Amino acid sequence: MSPDDYTPHSGDRRYHVEHYDLRIDYRLSTNRLDGVAVVRGRVLEATKSVSLDLVGLRATKVQAPRGASGGKGGRIGFTQTDRKLKIAFGRELAVGEPFEISIAYGGAPRPRRTRWGTLGWEELEDGAIVASQPIGAPSWFPCNDHPSDKASYRLTITTDPGYTVAAAEPVSTSTRGGRSTWVFERSTPTPTYLATVQIGKYVSRGMDLAGVEGQVLHPPALTARVQADLAPLPRMMAVFTEAFGPYPLPSYRLVVTADDLEIPLEAQGMGVFGANHIDGRGTLERLIAHELAHQWFGNSVGVARWRDIWLNEGFACYAEWIWSERSGGHSAHAKALGHWAALAAQPQDLVLADPGPELMFDDRVYKRGALTLHALRLTVGDDVFFRILHAWTERFAGVTATTEDFRTLAASVAGRRLEAFFDAWLDLPPLPELPAAPAAGARVEPAPVTEALNVNPRAAGGR
Repeated sequence: MSPDDYTPHSGDRRYHVEHYDLRIDYRLSTNRLDGVAVVRGRVLEATKSVSLDLVGLRATKVQAPRGASGGKGGRIGFTQTDRKLKIAFGRELAVGEPFEISIAYGGAPRPRRTRWGTLGWEELEDGAIVASQPIGAPSWFPCNDHPSDKASYRLTITTDPGYTVAAAEPVSTSTRGGRSTWVFERSTPTPTYLATVQIGKYVSRGMDLAGVEGQVLHPPALTARVQADLAPLPRMMAVFTEAFGPYPLPSYRLVVTADDLEIPLEAQGMGVFGANHIDGRGTLERLIAHELAHQWFGNSVGVARWRDIWLNEGFACYAEWIWSERSGGHSAHAKALGHWAALAAQPQDLVLADPGPELMFDDRVYKRGALTLHALRLTVGDDVFFRILHAWTERFAGVTATTEDFRTLAASVAGRRLEAFFDAWLDLPPLPELPAAPAAGARVEPAPVTEALNVNPRAAGGR
């Protein structure tokens, strides 16, 4: 694992985290978080120390159990800056050697200020939300905040009674001494930015999502709107399972907050929507499709580095177009024609495979990424194209991949050279022409473009 050049101050290449055990006590009235994080990992290069990312919270004690981390157990020395928690082991750990450390920490969690807006743990009017992409996770737990460092999790969240907590796969819920404790586990390898905690006064109902366990949590006042807008979700799951391969996680949860949010959010096994995204009329149905698609693209197949963000967002955007054509709306080709015309009128200064940190969440990355996939579909044909998607989600399930990996896999499945195609779409700024549609017939009219272009949707409103 090497430092990410888009987030060079995050993560530590000297080790890999295998498991986080997080025990958090959070008081909503005072916005006070007290936690203990047990981090189990393995050294990737010989080192006497490691650093974890932690922002806005203070570590008070670091310990190791007896026999762990190469010592007799007990307290471990540490120093902390405004961004890093550096932990010294007392001796050099060899390559491949395991370690375990326990970190007590606390404070008033708040979003982290970044070039992409404020990210991480944030108070709602009556609850809390976590929105970490790309570097917000250190606002609520000490971690190795690098997109390629995936780990399993156990989360024990204690908070005020009367609130519902969503985080991962539920294990147990109990109330004692006027406090409620929720326990969750996430065995699927998960990067830190996709770990989450959502707290609110929610009602919960289960859903059968084409054989996948589903759950929806929302304020009682939004029940009718939620039921209306999420009615297509089982069919959406069936369409995406056919198009992309089996759903890669044990379940899918949707949280609808009472607050308005600038954008919906994806987390591992979860989509989070604001009250403004659920209007009872299906106005923003494409966003429901987008967040669901991230469970394949971004959450199961993760990016090894942030420059390859189009592998998350371009694929999820193209899933919107697939859902449109499979559900009786505009065809993917009509969508592509409309968005190609809109992008052609924008500045031609973006390289999709390396947009730079300032533009990594620019809407052109989303739409040009989707157009790249549609152009590939036109080039190789539907049968080969969807075999490429299935191979992609199968081969890289639970791990991370790069743009080079996708180029290689696509050419292998297609059985043909695609260097010139990918060079034009991924590595050069000018927007290429779309290939001609292979099927004869009536002319396809471009679909109207209703989403604003040249917008940074991840930074809008600080998320």
